[in-house]
Amino acid sequence: MWQNSPPGSIYDYIRVASFSIGADGLIEQWSGRAAGLFGMAADEAIGRDPVEAFMPAELRSEGYRRVGEILDGKEWTGLVPFRMPGEGGAHGLAEVYVMPSLTGRGEKAALCIVVDVRALRRIETDLAASQAIFGQSPFGFVLFGTDFTVVRANQRFATVFGGAAEDHRGRTVADYLPRPEADRLSATLERVLETGESVTDLQLVGAAPGTGERRHWSMNLYRVHSGAGRPVGVAGLATDVTRRHIAAREAASARRNLALLNEASARIGNSLDLETTARELLDVAVPGFCDLAAVDLYQGLLTGEEAAPGSWAPPHRETGGGSAELRRVAHASAVSDALPTAVAGGGTPGPDDVPPALGAVHRFPFGSPRAAALRSGRAEDVPGDEMGFVQSTLAVPMVAHDTVVGLVQFSRTKGSEPFGERDRALATELAARAAVCIDNARLYRREHERALILQRSLLPPGDPEAAGLDIACRYLPGNTATEVGGDWFDVIELPGHRTALVVGDVMGRGLRAAVAMGELRTAVRTLALLDLEPAEVLSALDEVARGLGSPSGGERSEGLGGSGGAQWPSRAAQKSREADLSEVYLATCVYAVYDPVTRRCTFANAGHLPPAVVEPGMPGRLIDVPPGMPLGVGGEPFEEVEVELAENALLTLYTDGLVESRDQTLDEGLEALRSVLTGPQMELEEACDFVLSTLNTRHGEDDIALLMARIQGLPAEAVGDWTLPREPRSVGRARELARGQLLSWDLDGLVDTTELLVSELVTNALRYGEGEIRLRLLRDRTLVCEVWDAGLVQPRRRRARDTDEGGRGLQLVGLLSAAWGSRRTPRGKTVWFELALPDGAPAAELSVEQLLSMY
Repeated sequence: MWQNSPPGSIYDYIRVASFSIGADGLIEQWSGRAAGLFGMAADEAIGRDPVEAFMPAELRSEGYRRVGEILDGKEWTGLVPFRMPGEGGAHGLAEVYVMPSLTGRGEKAALCIVVDVRALRRIETDLAASQAIFGQSPFGFVLFGTDFTVVRANQRFATVFGGAAEDHRGRTVADYLPRPEADRLSATLERVLETGESVTDLQLVGAAPGTGERRHWSMNLYRVHSGAGRPVGVAGLATDVTRRHIAAREAASARRNLALLNEASARIGNSLDLETTARELLDVAVPGFCDLAAVDLYQGLLTGEEAAPGSWAPPHRETGGGSAELRRVAHASAVSDALPTAVAGGGTPGPDDVPPALGAVHRFPFGSPRAAALRSGRAEDVPGDEMGFVQSTLAVPMVAHDTVVGLVQFSRTKGSEPFGERDRALATELAARAAVCIDNARLYRREHERALILQRSLLPPGDPEAAGLDIACRYLPGNTATEVGGDWFDVIELPGHRTALVVGDVMGRGLRAAVAMGELRTAVRTLALLDLEPAEVLSALDEVARGLGSPSGGERSEGLGGSGGAQWPSRAAQKSREADLSEVYLATCVYAVYDPVTRRCTFANAGHLPPAVVEPGMPGRLIDVPPGMPLGVGGEPFEEVEVELAENALLTLYTDGLVESRDQTLDEGLEALRSVLTGPQMELEEACDFVLSTLNTRHGEDDIALLMARIQGLPAEAVGDWTLPREPRSVGRARELARGQLLSWDLDGLVDTTELLVSELVTNALRYGEGEIRLRLLRDRTLVCEVWDAGLVQPRRRRARDTDEGGRGLQLVGLLSAAWGSRRTPRGKTVWFELALPDGAPAAELSVEQLLSMY
């Protein structure tokens, strides 16, 4: 079939031209391709000598010789350099094939076929490049024809799918891929061939011939055209991306595991309750990690029994049932709550294989994987159950600080991916985090119980009693779960039927705050018994607090540079310790001393809230006491304020938890307290409950200590008060006054003892004191006798020598009285003793040893 040569044919690429030489050696015919190759039209070339026209001068003699041989009938093929006609003609190289011929008249001529060598070299280079790309490519290269059969494949493609490259000619995609994937690739090939739009990263899944290994390929497809632009097929470049898929899957798994661990960090351990922590673990694990899960904790841990590290009764045969007793504290299921968990130990279900109910106490058989996990402290695989529901189970011991506290079981059902090594590591990490939280909860519970015992032992038992005061008090810890805080109150009996009322607040909570509170409370009691003024008590207490908060007060450096090799702590560590201790021992306190005889109360304040008082028929008010600095700060003196309180007035001391919260400012809380106290008068116990229930205390944010006292002064008939001149007869006068007062109180049984002791104290005041003497008798729950003088020398009890005529008076006072002592006053000193009121029984007589001790 005859047709025109289409554009882009092979002849265009190789640039073939022709011309003929006549018998005279001149150009006789000149083709159009020759004109294009040499740049000379036919009318210019015909009739010219080709050697003269196209060859350089130095080659012309050889050229003439060759032309002569050709015209003699000899064929010739060779490379001929040529130049374009004209002065500036380009030089080239032509491959010429000369064939002898005859003219119509029988004359010898020649037909010349000319090929441009440059075009041949380009074609050669292109073919080599094409072969290199196709044959030497490390990727699978395949060319599909327009019928979508393989036209050509490279060796890399054949290496994957077997055989030689030539063996794949004529195959279809169905020979390489499973039916769904083959249909998808065929549809893509049709679309590319039809539209000419290339496709990149087409994901295909299949298996290499002869192997069952699942492989992933990424394929790029594009349409291939002929030189004339006609589509001749679709080329495909296939890359095995199985490793990339595996890496991506592992990366996704790692991201999931990291997300799960982050979630575990945020959700596990928010509660200090053992069972709650176990449930938090399962909330994280199900369904994000497994389908079923359960947590068992040792019964000894839950009951608060102490155990050495790693000795929570590990499984052993002697227990009869295998492991020590455990309690099922939590379970979770993402499938159905009614579905069973894996059989305990695998195998056919038996009586010991029934999953324990929530809260049940049980044991694992000694030979079971779960018991083995508890023994070894390592995760164990548990086979799936015979019912075909659970595929695999991991039994992971919960280990914290080398102590196994329990076991957590993770199970995956049929249809889920079985556990791998990465899952095992994640399960171990989840169990370890939960174990640490559970162990912390155990330690916290132990600390809390000890702190609670300590704090309750430090608070006054019940409602304390005091002369001239009706007292009620409340203590509410800031956290009802811990019941441990730094607030405290105290009621201290002082000589002369006076009473010290104390309310304080140590910064911080927990065991350290409770310990600090106990130390400060003990210091307050010690200082109060010295009968110091309130400001002096707070000044001394401030020194105590600063000593407790100083690292030098609680630590002692071992010989610097000594043989022990002790080193000074780093400055950063010392600063951290100093900040920590100083915060714990920073406290506020209000100290008040009430005298029931005068109904006067002296206050001193160390950074605490002001006391509140409400008198009958009057609105509640805050007593203006200079606040001073908190205890432990130091540097500023404390001031005193003395207030006379009306009969039946209500005095209230409290901590800031009662009046301050996040939703209420301090001024608003104080105003609310005044309003509540101004209400109707009621019994003290009811008043305490009314204040706590009415005020917006936001209980749980801070501790609350509340002390309320109703003022009940001593009646005038219960007080005997006399002033005596400084003369010897005042001793007898003092005995007469004491006898008369005791007889009027019907205390006949105390007359002799009181006369003797009053005589001793007045005699000492005359002998060692100064100024006039004041005698006072007070009757309340006990009988108190006080002797005042202006001297500053404190009496001192000493043992008299055999030859001494005196020095035994204070020994008598100490033996015959229930208590005695002395205290300084603004204008001298007071010596006092106290006698118990008779209860109808005869008074105890002094023993011989007691009498002889005075000599």
